[in-house]
Amino acid sequence: MARPRKPLLSRERIVETAGALVDAEGLDAVSTRRLAAELGVSGPSLYNHFRNKDEILDAVADALSARIDLSMFEEGDGRDWREALHDWAVSYRAVLADHPHVVPVLARGPGRRPAGLRVADAVFGAMVRAGWPPAQATYIGALMRYFITGSALGSFARGFVDDRDVYDSGDYPHLGQAHLLADRQEQVDEGAFETGLRALVDGLALQFELVRSAPKGR
Repeated sequence: MARPRKPLLSRERIVETAGALVDAEGLDAVSTRRLAAELGVSGPSLYNHFRNKDEILDAVADALSARIDLSMFEEGDGRDWREALHDWAVSYRAVLADHPHVVPVLARGPGRRPAGLRVADAVFGAMVRAGWPPAQATYIGALMRYFITGSALGSFARGFVDDRDVYDSGDYPHLGQAHLLADRQEQVDEGAFETGLRALVDGLALQFELVRSAPKGR
């Protein structure tokens, strides 16, 4: 029998299959045995590409990091650091919103993941070029990751049930409309994210003016 022109297995195919499995069933659904069955190969063949499950999940997370728009941080893009930070955060959250089960892996930080490190490098470099001291630029990168990944870990609106009787006015006088939140999840969660993001960027802008007006060497 002639050998197939394309290899049966590749890193890309493993990552794609693992990502689909995580999206459908969550991180716990991924195992080398399950992946091998999904791919129609023997379990040991996966180890020609990845040493273990954690490496596979890291690769899935890095594939998502590669989808985050970084164009706003390129020199010559034209957006100032405030607008760039805002637009990047919106892009980042959009990627996470489409793949929420991967958020816990991304929330651990980039580690050795190339695309994740490119994200961190782009944010830090843009903030330093804008005039932030390196230490403050590091804090901004950390702050934004906390905020963005935190916003994607769960839904505020989904935390309320749609049963009006749960919110008795005698016990909860201000939650008379809480039963409507679940049906307005996207509006509430996106509105909350944008409100928080604007508050963060506006607050950083105030700090930036203090940094710029501080005596040199302080």
